[in-house]
Amino acid sequence: MPKSHDYGLIMAGGRGTRFWPRSRRRHAKQLLKVLGERSLIQQTVDRLRPLLPSERIWVLTNDYLRAEIIRQLPEIPRRQILAEPVGRNTTPCIALAAHILNSIDPDAVMGVFPSDQVIGKPARYRRLLRPAFWAAERGQIVVLGIQPRWPETGYGYLEFPEGVRPGALKAWPVLRFREKPDRQTAEQFIAAGRFYWNSGMFFWRADVFLEALRRHLPKTATLLAALPPFTHRRFFRALAEVFPRCENISVDYAVLEKAESVVGVAADDIQWNDVGSWNAVYELLPHDPQGNVARAKLVAQASRGNYVDAEGKLVALLGVDNLIVVDTPDALLVADRARAQQVGDLLKLLERQNREDLL
Repeated sequence: MPKSHDYGLIMAGGRGTRFWPRSRRRHAKQLLKVLGERSLIQQTVDRLRPLLPSERIWVLTNDYLRAEIIRQLPEIPRRQILAEPVGRNTTPCIALAAHILNSIDPDAVMGVFPSDQVIGKPARYRRLLRPAFWAAERGQIVVLGIQPRWPETGYGYLEFPEGVRPGALKAWPVLRFREKPDRQTAEQFIAAGRFYWNSGMFFWRADVFLEALRRHLPKTATLLAALPPFTHRRFFRALAEVFPRCENISVDYAVLEKAESVVGVAADDIQWNDVGSWNAVYELLPHDPQGNVARAKLVAQASRGNYVDAEGKLVALLGVDNLIVVDTPDALLVADRARAQQVGDLLKLLERQNREDLL
């Protein structure tokens, strides 16, 4: 049974720039139906609902996305879907939620969840959340580690002690956090067997996190501590004044890598994917005999390994390999699949050209 002091925070303020041209400021990646008939944020809520009732799930996003998130998540009370005044990375976002929950429930225990991940085995995943919440209730700072499936250089890693057992329903000491490695180091991590991907999912008592913030990021902690309780009529006016002055820093750098006695739950195969690019979607979807993935009518001749997303039209490929083709009413992306991580760079170019209509 869900415990009455357990809460979930879903972070949903990102733009998903590597999913342009589908992902835009007003309809970002987390709102897309990347896999299946439910958007990524809807799937995130669906996974949590067996553990957390809707009245204890909160969403932090931005002004561009709030209205659409409210529309997609009618089961979440509107007052629990909040827009940050400005983007300030994950630390101020989480700290704001911790302040709100602590003012509502001094015993609040919060799990922090990205809104744009895919987990193919949700029941097994939920089993792992229980020991994470249990350890957090005891005052520990907890992170969920993902058993690596290949030597990934784009993720940070957690180092566990020797003998860690993936899927065990317990929290293990995290010896240290490791930055995104080069290929050789990543291969060494895999061979060692005790290094896990950092999933970006965290668990702690709200008051424990706020105390860690006071110790490691006192400026932001002081600014947010000055906010009135969430139910106060001046809360949102005060938030608009102080939030832009908070430091722009991720929670990994600001708190986790500095905190003492961090523990982690080591996940086994839950089919986790952070869906970080169009290439990740290509890898997740069924392929035809030539290795093509089509979310459109496709005719392909002498063409292999392509990803095609062009709703409502026929796409014909002739003699091309390993392309990403994404067509929308106002923009067409054609990219080398090997450069999928660089799609976000196109947004920077469009920003310099003042193409607000395409952002």
